[in-house]
Amino acid sequence: MKAWRMYDFGDMRLDDVPTPQVRPGWVLVKVRMVQPSYTEVQWSRGVSISGIKQIEKLIKEKAPLQLFGHEFCGEVVEAGEGVRNVKVGERVVYYRRAPCHQCRLCLAGHEELCHKGPALGIDIPGCLAEYVLLPAEGVINVPSSISDSEAAALQPLSAAVAAMYAAEVKMGDTVVVLGQGIMGLYLVQFSQVCGVGKTIAVSGRDEALVLSSQLGTDIIINASKRDPVEAVMEATNGAGSDIIFECGGGSHKLSDTERLAQAISMVRDEGKVVQVAILDPSATLEVNPIQRRGIKYLGQIFCSQKLMQYAIDLVTSKRMKLAPLVTHILEGLDKVPEAFEITGNKSKYKAINPAQVVVSR
Repeated sequence: MKAWRMYDFGDMRLDDVPTPQVRPGWVLVKVRMVQPSYTEVQWSRGVSISGIKQIEKLIKEKAPLQLFGHEFCGEVVEAGEGVRNVKVGERVVYYRRAPCHQCRLCLAGHEELCHKGPALGIDIPGCLAEYVLLPAEGVINVPSSISDSEAAALQPLSAAVAAMYAAEVKMGDTVVVLGQGIMGLYLVQFSQVCGVGKTIAVSGRDEALVLSSQLGTDIIINASKRDPVEAVMEATNGAGSDIIFECGGGSHKLSDTERLAQAISMVRDEGKVVQVAILDPSATLEVNPIQRRGIKYLGQIFCSQKLMQYAIDLVTSKRMKLAPLVTHILEGLDKVPEAFEITGNKSKYKAINPAQVVVSR
């Protein structure tokens, strides 16, 4: 089969590799559509963000290897012995990690909290290929009412659902979403589903803010034209927001440390800051305001099967709109480098969702 393999940072090649052989508990999936995440684009370029040391080590020790490609839709073509949750012919997605069954949490019966299971595109070969072999425990069936394009976007949607779950949003809360990339736009939509009182979107991109407004955001703030902290404080009568979702990854005008400082400055006392964007490892956070004001700073959690199913239900019920966010669809596995280029330079190409690649139909 054909598969993209990493030889070094900035050096990805389309190679002929053996088609994976199915084994008990795993399924062989024909990839139909795939999109690179912005994080994968940064990793492929060697950008210093969280996780880059692991990628560097993998390339150094195992190159060439199949990295990246965890946001996809595929069709099961063969199921290994013991697989019961999916059948041949069904379309599926992977919700990032299957449980490892060996860590303390798994052994204590909390498999849904496992952070050590195989991550698609890192621990196991990803979907920048014609076929992929996946542990059946990590896949979930996609109903026919969801298109391949929407299905490929389900994994980041599930991450937005997990972020909202971690925030424990209450009806009537004021929510600020810093950054209107794909995660930010998911969160402003999902905030309305969760019954928030007011949603405030902050971005430096006019086209993203226009789309955010069309999706129901109450207040939009262009950070390139107005101080966002002042604007948020004005919109909340000086109290600050109940919850801040920090989704500003990819903004080059502010450092991660500066963006974190903004989030802390615009959240109310005893409010919550949820870190969605992946940060540069050198980013710092001032602890004194957090301690003094009782602010809760929350990290991202992995999506469980339950939350992924909920994300699917949000799309099938039309409570979440994914199709309007897809701006670039490319035909053929050979277009993966172009998809990486578009995804890594969304402002230049007027892209919202990562560029998608049709691998097969």
